Amino acid sequence: MLNAMRERGTGRAELRGDCERCFGLCCVALPFTRSADFPVDKDAGTPCGNLREDSRCGIHARLRPEGFTGCTVYDCFGAGQKVSQVTFGGQDWRTGPPGHARRMFEVFPVVRHLHELLWYLTEALTLPAARPVHADVRRMLAETERLTAAAPEELAALDVAAHRQRVNALLLRTSELMRAGVRGKKKNRRNADLMGARLKGADLRGADLRGAYLIAADLTGADLRGADLIGADLRGADLTDADLTGAFFLTQPQLTAARGSAGTKLPEPLSRPAHWTADA
Repeated sequence: MLNAMRERGTGRAELRGDCERCFGLCCVALPFTRSADFPVDKDAGTPCGNLREDSRCGIHARLRPEGFTGCTVYDCFGAGQKVSQVTFGGQDWRTGPPGHARRMFEVFPVVRHLHELLWYLTEALTLPAARPVHADVRRMLAETERLTAAAPEELAALDVAAHRQRVNALLLRTSELMRAGVRGKKKNRRNADLMGARLKGADLRGADLRGAYLIAADLTGADLRGADLIGADLRGADLTDADLTGAFFLTQPQLTAARGSAGTKLPEPLSRPAHWTADA
Protein backbone atom coordinates (compact mmCIF):
# COMPACT_ATOMS: atom_id res chain seq x y z
CA MET A 1 0.00 0.00 0.00
CA LEU A 2 2.83 2.41 0.75
CA ASN A 3 4.05 2.38 -2.86
CA ALA A 4 0.50 2.93 -4.03
CA MET A 5 0.27 5.91 -1.69
CA ARG A 6 3.35 7.46 -3.26
CA GLU A 7 2.05 6.86 -6.77
CA ARG A 8 -1.23 8.61 -5.98
CA GLY A 9 0.29 11.56 -4.12
CA THR A 10 -1.27 11.75 -0.67
CA GLY A 11 -2.79 8.27 -0.89
CA ARG A 12 -5.52 9.33 1.51
CA ALA A 13 -8.22 7.76 -0.66
CA GLU A 14 -6.92 4.41 0.61
CA LEU A 15 -7.47 5.60 4.17
CA ARG A 16 -11.23 5.98 3.92
CA GLY A 17 -13.75 3.34 4.85
CA ASP A 18 -14.96 1.18 1.96
CA CYS A 19 -17.99 -0.74 3.18
CA GLU A 20 -18.17 -2.73 -0.05
CA ARG A 21 -14.96 -4.53 0.94
CA CYS A 22 -15.72 -4.90 4.65
CA PHE A 23 -17.76 -7.44 6.62
CA GLY A 24 -19.54 -4.79 8.69
CA LEU A 25 -16.85 -4.88 11.37
CA CYS A 26 -17.71 -1.52 12.94
CA CYS A 27 -21.32 -2.72 13.26
CA VAL A 28 -20.23 -5.76 15.27
CA ALA A 29 -16.86 -5.25 16.93
CA LEU A 30 -17.59 -1.89 18.56
CA PRO A 31 -19.95 -1.22 21.48
CA PHE A 32 -22.30 1.73 21.78
CA THR A 33 -24.39 3.17 24.57
CA ARG A 34 -27.87 4.69 24.52
CA SER A 35 -27.21 8.42 24.21
CA ALA A 36 -27.66 11.37 21.90
CA ASP A 37 -25.61 9.37 19.38
CA PHE A 38 -27.37 6.00 19.68
CA PRO A 39 -30.95 5.03 20.63
CA VAL A 40 -29.96 1.64 22.12
CA ASP A 41 -27.15 -0.16 23.93
CA LYS A 42 -24.95 -2.71 22.16
CA ASP A 43 -22.07 -4.81 23.51
CA ALA A 44 -18.77 -5.24 21.68
CA GLY A 45 -18.86 -8.35 19.51
CA THR A 46 -22.65 -8.28 19.17
CA PRO A 47 -24.03 -7.46 15.72
CA CYS A 48 -26.14 -4.31 15.48
CA GLY A 49 -29.80 -5.13 14.95
CA ASN A 50 -29.72 -3.18 11.71
CA LEU A 51 -26.87 -5.19 10.17
CA ARG A 52 -28.06 -7.38 7.29
CA GLU A 53 -26.63 -10.73 6.21
CA ASP A 54 -24.86 -9.03 3.30
CA SER A 55 -22.93 -6.86 5.81
CA ARG A 56 -24.90 -3.75 4.84
CA CYS A 57 -26.89 -1.43 7.10
CA GLY A 58 -30.62 -1.89 6.80
CA ILE A 59 -31.34 1.75 7.69
CA HIS A 60 -28.34 3.47 6.13
CA ALA A 61 -30.44 6.15 4.46
CA ARG A 62 -32.31 6.83 7.73
CA LEU A 63 -29.54 6.69 10.33
CA ARG A 64 -29.93 10.26 11.58
CA PRO A 65 -33.76 10.22 11.80
CA GLU A 66 -33.56 6.83 13.56
CA GLY A 67 -31.17 8.24 16.19
CA PHE A 68 -27.93 6.60 15.00
CA THR A 69 -26.00 9.86 14.54
CA GLY A 70 -22.90 8.16 15.94
CA CYS A 71 -22.80 5.86 12.92
CA THR A 72 -22.90 8.77 10.48
CA VAL A 73 -19.82 10.42 11.96
CA TYR A 74 -17.69 7.26 12.22
CA ASP A 75 -14.90 6.43 9.78
CA CYS A 76 -12.56 3.49 10.19
CA PHE A 77 -9.88 5.16 7.99
CA GLY A 78 -9.89 2.09 5.76
CA ALA A 79 -9.22 -0.38 8.58
CA GLY A 80 -12.41 -2.32 7.89
CA GLN A 81 -11.45 -3.43 4.41
CA LYS A 82 -7.81 -3.94 5.46
CA VAL A 83 -8.76 -6.35 8.24
CA SER A 84 -11.45 -8.07 6.16
CA GLN A 85 -9.53 -8.54 2.93
CA VAL A 86 -5.86 -8.55 3.95
CA THR A 87 -5.40 -9.51 7.60
CA PHE A 88 -8.00 -12.28 7.41
CA GLY A 89 -7.78 -13.00 3.69
CA GLY A 90 -11.39 -12.23 2.81
CA GLN A 91 -12.87 -14.70 5.29
CA ASP A 92 -16.09 -13.45 6.91
CA TRP A 93 -16.36 -13.48 10.70
CA ARG A 94 -19.63 -15.40 10.28
CA THR A 95 -18.07 -18.40 8.53
CA GLY A 96 -14.52 -18.63 9.90
CA PRO A 97 -13.12 -21.33 12.21
CA PRO A 98 -13.58 -21.23 16.01
CA GLY A 99 -12.10 -18.08 17.50
CA HIS A 100 -11.93 -16.36 14.11
CA ALA A 101 -14.64 -13.79 14.89
CA ARG A 102 -13.24 -12.97 18.33
CA ARG A 103 -9.73 -12.37 16.97
CA MET A 104 -11.06 -10.32 14.08
CA PHE A 105 -12.98 -8.08 16.49
CA GLU A 106 -9.83 -7.69 18.65
CA VAL A 107 -7.68 -6.71 15.71
CA PHE A 108 -10.07 -4.27 14.05
CA PRO A 109 -9.71 -1.44 16.65
CA VAL A 110 -5.91 -1.84 16.59
CA VAL A 111 -5.72 -1.45 12.81
CA ARG A 112 -8.18 1.43 12.98
CA HIS A 113 -5.82 3.30 15.34
CA LEU A 114 -2.88 2.59 13.05
CA HIS A 115 -4.75 3.77 9.98
CA GLU A 116 -5.69 7.00 11.72
CA LEU A 117 -1.98 7.56 12.36
CA LEU A 118 -1.29 6.82 8.69
CA TRP A 119 -3.79 9.55 7.78
CA TYR A 120 -1.93 12.15 9.86
CA LEU A 121 1.52 11.04 8.71
CA THR A 122 0.45 11.06 5.07
CA GLU A 123 -0.96 14.54 5.51
CA ALA A 124 2.26 15.73 7.15
CA LEU A 125 4.12 14.87 3.94
CA THR A 126 1.87 17.25 2.00
CA LEU A 127 2.73 20.23 4.24
CA PRO A 128 5.65 22.24 2.77
CA ALA A 129 6.47 23.97 6.05
CA ALA A 130 7.08 20.56 7.64
CA ARG A 131 9.81 19.67 5.14
CA PRO A 132 12.53 19.56 7.85
CA VAL A 133 10.86 16.49 9.38
CA HIS A 134 9.68 14.80 6.18
CA ALA A 135 12.47 12.22 6.22
CA ASP A 136 11.51 11.13 9.74
CA VAL A 137 7.84 11.16 8.79
CA ARG A 138 8.50 8.88 5.82
CA ARG A 139 10.33 6.41 8.04
CA MET A 140 7.50 6.44 10.58
CA LEU A 141 4.93 6.06 7.82
CA ALA A 142 6.74 2.98 6.49
CA GLU A 143 6.99 1.49 9.99
CA THR A 144 3.30 2.10 10.70
CA GLU A 145 2.29 0.59 7.37
CA ARG A 146 4.44 -2.44 8.17
CA LEU A 147 2.61 -2.87 11.47
CA THR A 148 -0.79 -2.84 9.73
CA ALA A 149 0.37 -5.79 7.62
CA ALA A 150 1.29 -7.92 10.64
CA ALA A 151 -0.37 -11.23 11.48
CA PRO A 152 -3.49 -11.17 13.67
CA GLU A 153 -1.60 -12.46 16.70
CA GLU A 154 1.02 -9.71 16.42
CA LEU A 155 -1.62 -7.02 15.96
CA ALA A 156 -3.56 -8.19 19.00
CA ALA A 157 -0.40 -7.95 21.14
CA LEU A 158 0.74 -4.58 19.76
CA ASP A 159 1.28 -1.71 22.20
CA VAL A 160 -0.65 0.88 20.19
CA ALA A 161 -0.30 3.58 22.85
CA ALA A 162 3.51 3.39 22.74
CA HIS A 163 3.55 3.61 18.96
CA ARG A 164 1.11 6.52 19.02
CA GLN A 165 3.43 8.41 21.38
CA ARG A 166 6.30 8.04 18.91
CA VAL A 167 4.13 9.24 16.03
CA ASN A 168 2.75 12.09 18.11
CA ALA A 169 6.24 13.47 18.74
CA LEU A 170 6.63 13.91 14.98
CA LEU A 171 3.16 15.37 14.57
CA LEU A 172 3.87 17.90 17.32
CA ARG A 173 7.02 19.00 15.54
CA THR A 174 5.03 19.23 12.30
CA SER A 175 2.46 21.40 14.06
CA GLU A 176 5.13 23.75 15.40
CA LEU A 177 6.64 24.20 11.95
CA MET A 178 3.25 24.80 10.34
CA ARG A 179 1.98 27.30 12.87
CA ALA A 180 5.27 29.20 12.98
CA GLY A 181 4.51 30.43 9.49
CA VAL A 182 1.17 31.99 10.50
CA ARG A 183 1.38 35.69 11.20
CA GLY A 184 0.17 37.24 14.44
CA LYS A 185 -0.17 35.99 17.99
CA LYS A 186 -1.19 32.33 18.05
CA LYS A 187 -3.44 30.99 20.79
CA ASN A 188 -2.53 27.81 22.65
CA ARG A 189 -5.78 26.08 23.62
CA ARG A 190 -4.48 22.53 23.65
CA ASN A 191 -6.90 20.20 25.51
CA ALA A 192 -8.90 23.28 26.59
CA ASP A 193 -12.49 22.94 27.77
CA LEU A 194 -14.32 25.14 25.26
CA MET A 195 -17.65 23.35 25.38
CA GLY A 196 -20.38 25.77 24.37
CA ALA A 197 -17.84 28.58 24.09
CA ARG A 198 -18.89 31.76 22.32
CA LEU A 199 -16.20 32.08 19.67
CA LYS A 200 -18.20 33.77 16.94
CA GLY A 201 -15.79 35.58 14.60
CA ALA A 202 -12.81 34.61 16.77
CA ASP A 203 -9.31 34.99 15.37
CA LEU A 204 -7.91 31.48 15.77
CA ARG A 205 -5.34 31.61 12.99
CA GLY A 206 -2.50 29.20 13.72
CA ALA A 207 -4.08 28.19 17.03
CA ASP A 208 -3.10 24.99 18.82
CA LEU A 209 -6.47 23.32 19.36
CA ARG A 210 -5.14 19.79 19.74
CA GLY A 211 -7.60 17.77 21.82
CA ALA A 212 -9.73 20.82 22.62
CA TYR A 213 -13.32 20.20 23.72
CA LEU A 214 -15.33 22.35 21.29
CA ILE A 215 -18.63 20.53 21.75
CA ALA A 216 -21.51 22.84 20.79
CA ALA A 217 -19.13 25.80 20.56
CA ASP A 218 -20.22 28.77 18.44
CA LEU A 219 -17.49 29.13 15.82
CA THR A 220 -19.67 31.04 13.37
CA GLY A 221 -17.43 33.06 11.09
CA ALA A 222 -14.32 32.11 13.09
CA ASP A 223 -10.94 32.30 11.37
CA LEU A 224 -9.29 28.90 11.80
CA ARG A 225 -6.79 29.19 9.00
CA GLY A 226 -3.63 27.23 9.75
CA ALA A 227 -4.98 25.86 13.02
CA ASP A 228 -3.99 22.43 14.37
CA LEU A 229 -7.23 20.53 15.01
CA ILE A 230 -5.94 17.05 15.70
CA GLY A 231 -8.27 15.30 18.14
CA ALA A 232 -10.47 18.38 18.67
CA ASP A 233 -14.02 17.39 19.62
CA LEU A 234 -16.30 19.29 17.26
CA ARG A 235 -19.57 17.52 18.04
CA GLY A 236 -22.38 20.00 17.53
CA ALA A 237 -19.95 22.88 16.98
CA ASP A 238 -21.31 25.58 14.66
CA LEU A 239 -18.85 26.17 11.82
CA THR A 240 -21.22 28.28 9.75
CA ASP A 241 -19.16 30.58 7.50
CA ALA A 242 -15.98 29.65 9.38
CA ASP A 243 -12.70 29.64 7.44
CA LEU A 244 -10.76 26.39 7.86
CA THR A 245 -8.48 27.01 4.90
CA GLY A 246 -5.11 25.46 5.64
CA ALA A 247 -6.29 23.95 8.93
CA PHE A 248 -4.45 20.65 9.36
CA PHE A 249 -4.87 17.27 11.02
CA LEU A 250 -8.62 17.70 10.63
CA THR A 251 -10.59 14.58 9.66
CA GLN A 252 -13.88 13.95 7.91
CA PRO A 253 -15.49 12.46 11.05
CA GLN A 254 -14.73 15.69 12.95
CA LEU A 255 -16.42 17.75 10.25
CA THR A 256 -19.40 15.42 10.02
CA ALA A 257 -19.95 15.72 13.77
CA ALA A 258 -20.16 19.51 13.46
CA ARG A 259 -22.62 21.86 11.79
CA GLY A 260 -21.77 24.13 8.91
CA SER A 261 -22.97 25.90 5.81
CA ALA A 262 -22.26 26.50 2.16
CA GLY A 263 -20.11 29.41 3.31
CA THR A 264 -17.80 27.25 5.43
CA LYS A 265 -14.37 27.07 3.79
CA LEU A 266 -12.77 23.63 4.06
CA PRO A 267 -9.23 22.34 3.58
CA GLU A 268 -8.57 19.75 0.91
CA PRO A 269 -9.28 16.83 0.58
CA LEU A 270 -12.21 17.05 3.00
CA SER A 271 -15.75 17.39 1.71
CA ARG A 272 -18.85 19.19 2.93
CA PRO A 273 -21.04 16.80 4.99
CA ALA A 274 -24.39 15.99 3.40
CA HIS A 275 -26.38 17.21 6.42
CA TRP A 276 -24.86 20.72 6.24
CA THR A 277 -27.20 23.18 4.62
CA ALA A 278 -26.85 26.68 3.22
CA ASP A 279 -28.69 28.10 6.21
CA ALA A 280 -27.36 25.79 8.96
